Amino acid sequence: MVFDTSKFSGYAKFAKLNLDQQNAGSRVEVDPEKKNPWDFLLWVTNQPNHVMQWDSPWGKGFPGWHIECTAMSVKNLGNQFDIHTGGKEHVPVHHTNEIAQAYGAFGRQTANCWVHNDWLKGKGGEKMSKSKGNFVTVQDLLAKGINPLALRYLILTSHYRKGLNFDFEVLRAAEKSLSRLYEIVAGLKRNKDDRKDEPDNIWQKNFIAALEDDLNLPEALAVVWEMTKSNLSDKQKLSLLLDWDRILGLKLGEVGSEKWEVSREVGVGSEIKELIGKRELLRKEGKWAEADKVRKQIEEKGYWIEDTGEGSKLKVKRQ
Repeated sequence: MVFDTSKFSGYAKFAKLNLDQQNAGSRVEVDPEKKNPWDFLLWVTNQPNHVMQWDSPWGKGFPGWHIECTAMSVKNLGNQFDIHTGGKEHVPVHHTNEIAQAYGAFGRQTANCWVHNDWLKGKGGEKMSKSKGNFVTVQDLLAKGINPLALRYLILTSHYRKGLNFDFEVLRAAEKSLSRLYEIVAGLKRNKDDRKDEPDNIWQKNFIAALEDDLNLPEALAVVWEMTKSNLSDKQKLSLLLDWDRILGLKLGEVGSEKWEVSREVGVGSEIKELIGKRELLRKEGKWAEADKVRKQIEEKGYWIEDTGEGSKLKVKRQ
């Protein structure tokens, strides 16, 4: 079953398409049922050996990939929701087709706003992708002892329209900044000075203004750091940080409530020190799997190692 785009007069509007220049069939064979080269499949019936097959009024087959996204979003968010995201490459085909089929089903777009990010790029500015084999997974970060939230922090430092150039050096710098923020939060929770609260609405206003400026999260993050250096009381600072973390998603509320706490005064035996030294050497040599085995040995003895931009910190299991 094919969507006849000639029945939707606004088909080319969203992506400002010049339909005469559309390259039909560049990736797959053109379906003979299509009246226009840019028509798209709603239900696929011409691939009998495909792993997905369901009986339907339109024949045995499976949904077109544009339909899948609309079906999932509508099921979970309703027929109209605020924001639909995706990579910038989705504008001319995938999101254009989602809009077309939504008008066919509901008479309107499902999303009020469409937000398109630029790419995550690796060495030499090349786009990271599965097909190129140049991507990094969260498991890769864990194997190197990196807090996955450091990647989230790094992403927050770049505007979504500009994309991000990734390498482990900049990730380590982000991890260092995140660790510093955690230390600040932990200190605020411990100290809680008794100074009289000052008006803090200017900080809230600045943070919201950054978000309203096309989701300018780098600017919002700058407000976070400026606020931590302000004359607000510890209580006010902590309250703002926890409120803003509903947007940032850095789990600041969990700081200080972990199963593990920083062990600054606990006596560390020679065996643990030896294991720590061995692990550090293996990490410097890039032997990540072996270093991870040593880390597990340290855990079995009641300790935990947190790797930060400033080095490894030993934690001890709470009693």
